Amino acid sequence: MKRVAQTIRLRPEHREEYLALHREVWPGVEAALRAAHIRNYSIFLRGDTLFGYFEYHGSDFAGDMAAIGDDPETRRWWELTDPCQEPWPDTGTGGQWSDLTEIWHLDEETPA
Repeated sequence: MKRVAQTIRLRPEHREEYLALHREVWPGVEAALRAAHIRNYSIFLRGDTLFGYFEYHGSDFAGDMAAIGDDPETRRWWELTDPCQEPWPDTGTGGQWSDLTEIWHLDEETPA
């Protein structure tokens, strides 16, 4: 399993639009993420900074990320969400979002 954390800025003038979109994420977008072996995807907000986290449970990360990008419904979703976001100068996995480096992780306890 691969953990991915990313960040991007939220344009203040698009805050309510972005939040409204994420109150009702399209089922096709969620289906594309699940088909690409994405699990436990969360997006958090602090001020105008978005923080995303997901776990990847597949075996072809690049291929699965490309499949998400090729999905027509996801592409239409991005046409609505991309203008709400302001990328940092460095972008990574997933296009506009910048990857964060994991510096520590506590695994769940294994029962004795």
